[in-house]
Amino acid sequence: MPGSYGQFCPIARSLEILGDRWTLLVLRDLSMGRRRFTDLRASLTGIPPNVLSQRLKRLTEAGLVRSEELPPPAARNVYALTTRGRDVIPILQTLVRFGMPELPKAGPDDDVRADTVAHGLFLAWFDRAAAREHRVDEHYDLVVHDGDVTRTYHLTSSRPGLRREVHEPAAVTVEGPAWAFARLRQGDTLDDLVADGHLTVSGSAAGRARFAAIYALIPTETRATTVTR
Repeated sequence: MPGSYGQFCPIARSLEILGDRWTLLVLRDLSMGRRRFTDLRASLTGIPPNVLSQRLKRLTEAGLVRSEELPPPAARNVYALTTRGRDVIPILQTLVRFGMPELPKAGPDDDVRADTVAHGLFLAWFDRAAAREHRVDEHYDLVVHDGDVTRTYHLTSSRPGLRREVHEPAAVTVEGPAWAFARLRQGDTLDDLVADGHLTVSGSAAGRARFAAIYALIPTETRATTVTR
């Protein structure tokens, strides 16, 4: 880990724990759920295996990550965030909101991952005040095409989390490629992307309005300026 800054400062101490290259990206992937070592290697393109081992060891020693042995038939070792480790999630979400305007506009050739759509581009924008204002108990489905794989995520209307199981139809369903969902944070509205044929959406007008408010989607009449680099 980075050396001590020698300061009685919570920011300096946080950087001593989190400031190594790859560390926050390891925590990013674990914030989306338990991962095997091989899963982390596959998603952290370019990380040497010995560096990944070092980061996991240091994060475990710091009490942010734990190792678990899954029971048969899985019988494999996975890594997960501890309760203390989950305190990093708001930091990651702030970095998502800060970094999104710095990215070039997403397109079909960009490697936008389905998990990034759900955890980064939606949960990071959950508006608690809007959720309290609407006071509804419903869910919204994101059906995300990620290469040859399609994943469905059940967003909730009451808290920034995902439902594992649902027993009623979604109030709103949005479907399309992962890169098109990224454009929702880059100046395009849901109506823009539906009109262009990149996304499809179903649900009542009232449900769509609640979904847009709770997940801070850009209103149709507003166009944000996107920074292209």
